[in-house]
Amino acid sequence: MAGLNVDDVKVSLQKFGLYDYVVFLLMLLSCVMIGVYFGFLKKKAKKGEAEADYLVGNRQMKIIPVSLSLIASFISGISLLGTPTEIYLYGVQYMYIIGGVISMGFIMMYFYLPVFHNLKLTSTYQMAWLPIVIYVPALAFNQVTGINVHLITPIVCIICIFYTCVGGLKAVVWTDVVQTILMFGAMLLIIVKGTLDVGGLSVVMERAKASGRIEGPDLRFDMTTRHNIYSCVIGGVVYWLKTNAVSQNMIQRYLSLPTLADAKKALWTFIFGTLVLLALCCYSGLLIYAKYYDCDPLTTKLAKAKDQLLPLLVMDTLGDFPGLPGLFVAGVFSAALSSLSTGLNSMSAVVLEDFFKPFSNRPLSEKQTSIIMRAVVAIFGAICVVLVLVVEKLGSVLQLSMSLGSVSNGPLLGIFTLGVLIPWANGTGAIVGGSVGLAVMIWVCLKAQLAIAAGELAFELKPVDTRGCSYHFIASEPMSMLAINTTTFPIDATPAEPAFALYHISYLWYTIMGALITIIIAVIVSFIVGANKPDEMNPNLFSPFIQRILVRRRIATHTQLELATGGIKEIIQ
Repeated sequence: MAGLNVDDVKVSLQKFGLYDYVVFLLMLLSCVMIGVYFGFLKKKAKKGEAEADYLVGNRQMKIIPVSLSLIASFISGISLLGTPTEIYLYGVQYMYIIGGVISMGFIMMYFYLPVFHNLKLTSTYQMAWLPIVIYVPALAFNQVTGINVHLITPIVCIICIFYTCVGGLKAVVWTDVVQTILMFGAMLLIIVKGTLDVGGLSVVMERAKASGRIEGPDLRFDMTTRHNIYSCVIGGVVYWLKTNAVSQNMIQRYLSLPTLADAKKALWTFIFGTLVLLALCCYSGLLIYAKYYDCDPLTTKLAKAKDQLLPLLVMDTLGDFPGLPGLFVAGVFSAALSSLSTGLNSMSAVVLEDFFKPFSNRPLSEKQTSIIMRAVVAIFGAICVVLVLVVEKLGSVLQLSMSLGSVSNGPLLGIFTLGVLIPWANGTGAIVGGSVGLAVMIWVCLKAQLAIAAGELAFELKPVDTRGCSYHFIASEPMSMLAINTTTFPIDATPAEPAFALYHISYLWYTIMGALITIIIAVIVSFIVGANKPDEMNPNLFSPFIQRILVRRRIATHTQLELATGGIKEIIQ
């Protein structure tokens, strides 16, 4: 390729052929058929059960399908493409978040899940970043085919809206099963073939170590450090707890299982599967570096966006094998379809339970309920397609999605934590605390994004090289003045370290900060306006250990009352 320029190489790698399109279309067709089966062919729910059947599968779902659905719902295209990019750019420090994931499982199992499951709720609350979910796989499709992202996103979204509308939760869960298998299969295929191509596992690890991408945990306690052991574990556990404890799309799946014991089994199966998939994504990031260690595709613009690195590797590695690039694209789109369908189905539950029912003068008929649920799916799906135009301007998706999600989810986690752990907190306190927490986090996140855009806030990147490139290119700014093919340099120049400001803290602290602000303000306000009396609260509204405390208090109060009453009777006699 000595006489080629970077554009020629891009075209040569776009080998998405007939067999690939067939594989991709078969994945989409299978989703449609699952929706048709549960929407039209499967035996209809009994009268009066249509809502529960559509939203929570009549609470009769099985553990393995729900567990796979949980994995597919959380590990979206954002994770499949964003995590390898993270590892390529910054090294493996992010992967110490696994400590937070495991810790989250215990907290979720003992404090939050029992409350939601025992109360048989349908709606919690969800703020899904669905436009990002759609945009990410469209990037992959663009990299391997050259087709514009704005052509493919409406098509895929319409298919997703269709099977979610007609099939409800059962269709969503079973399409998730198919999609999870595709995700794992696609990642394993890339890893095995890519590792063989670069010379084996030892070559991948040696090149990663030499570049500093494999490193031990950063033990410095500095909240402005993007990733260290404290932000990954402490911040990570709260971030993941938010994702599981107050995210409508996740809770709705746990609630579709018949018993709390089944829900706990699904939780740990989900955690295990997620850790495996995260490990595969991490290794694929190291594999990308091993493949392009002497010719960085971001500097040469062979990959025009950071999150197109994995699709580039796929086409470079599997492009000569008909059907395999199609399997990869099907896997990435499967992750996106799962997250999108889950989000849309969850939004229908939220809008129905939290907006229509409370403000309806009379009970909704079964037909009205059905129309509302399906209309919500269609409307929000259309909105998400339009918002893709905004998302594509916002940069690397992994940090972006986690940062923006934390704006609302930190305060939400704080409010739900008040509800299940702090009996004294009242509604006024929760509203004020949540509002203050939301306002502070909007300010922090907005200032951080502006600082990143202005270059005030930047993060140290691992080194890359272009000395081994076999094609001609023009280096991107700010490296354009450097001697091409003779210099090793970072992808972006890192400016002088900025002075500390609140919005300079790591994005992994955002969720815990929003939650703590909400809880502290809410408790203070509750005591100012008149805190709840724990003895008058329904114990079933709280986590099991809080229930035990409240029950013991009631028993003690009742005993004291009986003793006092008995003493009065003796005096009278």
